[in-house]
Amino acid sequence: MPHYFYLARCKDDSLYSGTCINLEQREATHNAGKGAKYTRAKGPVKFVYHETFETLSEARKREAEVKKMSKTEKEKLASEISP
Repeated sequence: MPHYFYLARCKDDSLYSGTCINLEQREATHNAGKGAKYTRAKGPVKFVYHETFETLSEARKREAEVKKMSKTEKEKLASEISP
């Protein structure tokens, strides 16, 4: 089963990063106000980028890498087409 790292654009134009196993379901969870505390306050969200990994560990490592990026670097990543 694939695992995903994703970037979600919030209504205030900020970016939220996370991991999941089902992109559509996770986006719906965020938009239902049942996702992360950050997105509950800044929803609705739209997923704008994702990467696919074989394991949750790999996806979480990528999430940690991206969280260390500058806002400019995250915006550049969000503007790319998901692999």
